[in-house]
Amino acid sequence: MRRRRLARAAFLALITLLYVFLIAPIVIVVVASLNAGRFLVFPPEGLSLQWYVKFMNSGPFVRSFFFSLRLAALTTVITTVIGTAAALYVIRHARRNNALRMLLVAPLQLPGIMTSLALLIFYYAIGLGGTSYLGLLIGHVVVCMPYVFLTVAAVLYNFDRSLEEAARSLGAGSVTAFRRITLPIIKGGVIAGAVFSFITSFDQFPISLLLSGVGTTTLPIQVFDYLRFSFDPTAAAVGTVNILITLGVVIMTERLVGLESLYVGGRQ
Repeated sequence: MRRRRLARAAFLALITLLYVFLIAPIVIVVVASLNAGRFLVFPPEGLSLQWYVKFMNSGPFVRSFFFSLRLAALTTVITTVIGTAAALYVIRHARRNNALRMLLVAPLQLPGIMTSLALLIFYYAIGLGGTSYLGLLIGHVVVCMPYVFLTVAAVLYNFDRSLEEAARSLGAGSVTAFRRITLPIIKGGVIAGAVFSFITSFDQFPISLLLSGVGTTTLPIQVFDYLRFSFDPTAAAVGTVNILITLGVVIMTERLVGLESLYVGGRQ
């Protein structure tokens, strides 16, 4: 009994340290954004919202913020469609094709800076240009699509095809069967993949670093450029806004479909 208690206490202590390690940076950024001093330091010299006001009154930050939102939203739509279609094909027609599966998840296996460098060289080779909006969008789609593919594939892996066959036998077409039967069942995986895609695109740094150009500066790149010349808590305020957006996406997902349904969907 004593050994069990000691083992449980050690396990709880380890879990607590792990959570502290994960949450501490977030807490530090949020607290530092409220610093009343002129520099980005911790602990803060006082509490103030002046850096949030500066962020909202900053033209470059506001433009890059809304540009990142639009880019992430468009990336999410494209990756959700492509990733879901790819998962349907691989699981139903090429389940044993490991080469195709590895190709679809290859962006996750390479460092982001290497992927962006390869895309930059490829764009110049085909005459697209290295810093166009289309090139940036393609880069975001490439690195975000595997998240949708993996989550939807996990849902489809043990999908009961007899449900679709029953719908087809009752006169439903392929599109109707997918819309009325398949999509509601795999909805959890599709939404989870879309959430991962949106967050990854919004916070994407390596791809945006090499592929962003004039008028296509994302928020992470704007923060990076800002910190090269200034070191006040405005950057922490921007980071806090990013954290709130991520939290808001998770809460909205939970309100719309429920996190439990995502988990259950992944076990279909």
